[in-house]
Amino acid sequence: MSTAKPDIDAVERYLLGLQDRICDALASTDGKTGFTEDRWSRPEGGGGITRVLADGAVFEKAGVNYSRVSGSSLPPSASAHRPELAGRGFSALGVSLVIHPRNPYVPTSHMNVRFFMAEREGMEPVWWFGGGYDLTPYYPYEEDCRHWHRTARDACAPFGDDVYPAYKKWCDEYFFLKHRGETRGVGGLFFDDLSRWDFDTCFAFQRSVGDSFTEAYVPIVNKRLAQPWGERERQFQLYRRGRYVEFNLVFDRGTLFGLQSGGRTESILMSLPPLVRWEYDWKPEPGSHEALLYADFLRPRDWL
Repeated sequence: MSTAKPDIDAVERYLLGLQDRICDALASTDGKTGFTEDRWSRPEGGGGITRVLADGAVFEKAGVNYSRVSGSSLPPSASAHRPELAGRGFSALGVSLVIHPRNPYVPTSHMNVRFFMAEREGMEPVWWFGGGYDLTPYYPYEEDCRHWHRTARDACAPFGDDVYPAYKKWCDEYFFLKHRGETRGVGGLFFDDLSRWDFDTCFAFQRSVGDSFTEAYVPIVNKRLAQPWGERERQFQLYRRGRYVEFNLVFDRGTLFGLQSGGRTESILMSLPPLVRWEYDWKPEPGSHEALLYADFLRPRDWL
């Protein structure tokens, strides 16, 4: 664990620029509407900028949130696996986004890049990066999954041949619904507690991941956005969105951290889809396109 003093303001400048670039790319892809912006402050320290695109031509809901919060002690979700940091003051900043497309053939996607620093008077600060992105298709195509993972691999490549396989595996394990026995989607990258290199290298890696998101996602959107769909596909999309809700409310560490640290509830829960449904003991029709998702995609695979 590295203890060198980080340049937290440089991280903030990068994250604010990343939020701008991603919002611009998504608004351009949608073509119908842009993002509304909500700036908020947190009484305990810090605040953020929440941007939401709603009822677009391509995106039913897209939220891109920046936050920088601070407090006198780390919440339980952040200190549970490193109790030596309990009681330290903290600063946490990041960009988090979730995109729920209108067309069921366009996958849902999530990305997060974040930075934490824990401090106590008279002691060196402890810092780490985290984040990643994952893809959640409803009607999946192998070529889309390969493009997604190829872009993720290329973002990791300058930092070592072992990086993509390790963080791809971590993503498969993290975005797993234990009570369903299935992955949330087809994975991507997930990393946390990253301080294995010096600060500059860790920060460069975070930038490489953040900057590659639109390259990974937007081409898939453009390829699928005009594909015809009907009520059957819509109902399956709404049903599968239920898995997204289950994961975010039961397992997601970012959601738990936000709620436990007194974050802004509307911004934390912006990841939830606008419409969703559950159905008791539903099963896909054997041999259907819906069944293909369960048979071939909701499990860890080597996509490359």
